[in-house]
Parts: sequence; structure tokens; C-alpha cells
Amino acid sequence: MGKIKMELYRDHFQNYKRYNIPKAQLVIADIPYNLGNNAYASSNQWYVGGDNKNGESKLANTSFFKTDENFNLAEYMHFCSKLLKKEPKEKNQAPAMIVFCSYQQMPIVEEYGRKYGFKNSYPLFFIKNTSSQVLKSNMKIVGATEHAVVLYRDKLPKFRNGKTEDVKGKMIKNWFEWKRDSKKEYPRVHPTQKPVNVIKQLIEIFTDEGDVVIDPCAGSGSTLRAAYELDRNSFGFEIEKEFYEKSKETMLNVEHIVKNEQLEMSI
Repeated sequence: MGKIKMELYRDHFQNYKRYNIPKAQLVIADIPYNLGNNAYASSNQWYVGGDNKNGESKLANTSFFKTDENFNLAEYMHFCSKLLKKEPKEKNQAPAMIVFCSYQQMPIVEEYGRKYGFKNSYPLFFIKNTSSQVLKSNMKIVGATEHAVVLYRDKLPKFRNGKTEDVKGKMIKNWFEWKRDSKKEYPRVHPTQKPVNVIKQLIEIFTDEGDVVIDPCAGSGSTLRAAYELDRNSFGFEIEKEFYEKSKETMLNVEHIVKNEQLEMSI
């Protein structure tokens, strides 16, 4: 196998053609939740030091990022349909798309998916052991889950559950444990950063080594990092300069990754 590629472009995914990247086996993205100025509304970060006695922080009445207020889902689906490879004739080789979204967005994502050729879908649930809705914890049951939708065209997508000629393979349920990455393992780059180890599980299920994974809304670059560590080629797009630069300097710094791997091997 040749050198594994891991490329992040500071550009909109609409402009993917200029980079001549290969079509993907898996497109995976965390789309903006359109929370607008209420992004931190249920988090103690709304207040200075996390305490309402100290008054509001600079994060109060702000959004996570610009695109969180005007994300165009129809546009996203259109271009993702172009980014994914065509369905092959062979069984168990079809591509898939995974969209992380809020619980309320799930039926909307499925509806728009159907409009752009993704006729089939099913949900995924991720169970946390904590909640970000700390300001509401004494008022109601708080949310402690993340959600995603798997979308595909006609054929069931490539599915890798450990099955071989000699091994039956394991049943994979539609819920996963949401374990936070250790700060020693992976840097914190983005406010809605998904754990690399969670993304790894999904990539392993829907792809093989050498396959292409694309993240149109790369953010922290955690999807690209996960793919790289699993020997999958990855390409991502991030239009926010701050996240792009921080991701390139930390999460996707290949020299740093290699040094850490060598250090672990020596230990």
C-alpha cells in the first residue's frame, strides 16, 4: 500500500473539484446544529468561571461559529452526493454517509437525503456518562446523548463486523458508548469536537484499509486523524481560519503523531 494521505483544505466543500480528490467510500460530518446565539445556553460557560454569580462571560449570546447560523442542508446533501463514489455491482461494497446532527434534525436529514438519492437511512445513538446541559440539571431531565444518521442509496453499505470465512462476526447495535478522548492522546481544537476513538469505530465498520474518507465540515480534524491512524486516506474541508490552522498545527501534525507512536513503541 502507498503512503496514506491526510489533507485538510481551508475552503468550502463546494470547491472540491479544484483539489482533484478521489471519491469517498465514506463521507462523515458533524453538521452545524443551527443553535445560533444560544449555542452556550445550557452550558456553564455562559457565565464567568461557570458561576452565574460572576455574570455573563464573553461566550454569552454567541454562536460556536459563523456557519452555525446559516448552514444550507440542501446544498450539503447535493455536494455529498457528488463526493461519494458510485455504487459498485459487487455486494457489501457500497458507500455510505454518516451525518451527526441534533435529535430534532434527524427526520430533516433523512428527508433531504432522499431528495438527493439517499433513499435509505437508519439512526445511530451515542450514550454519554455526563451532560453539557448543566444549567438545566435542577429543572428537567437533561440530554446525555449524541445522534447521527447513516444514509445510503440502494444497496446496504460496506459492513465490517469482524466476519471472515472462519469467524461469524459480531452483532453491532445502533448505540455506542461516547467516551471522551484523553487530552494526552488528542488536542482540544473545536467546541463541538467529536472523540477520535468514537469516529474510529464508525470508520472501521464502513471502510477497509486504503479506502477514502471525506469530512466536508472538518472542524477539529478528528475524522481525518481517526482515518489516518486506521490507514484510510482522508480529505477534509474547513472554512474557519482559526479551526483550520489549529487543526493543522496540532491534530493533523503528522510529525508529532509519528513521534508519539515511536515513543509508545519504545515504552
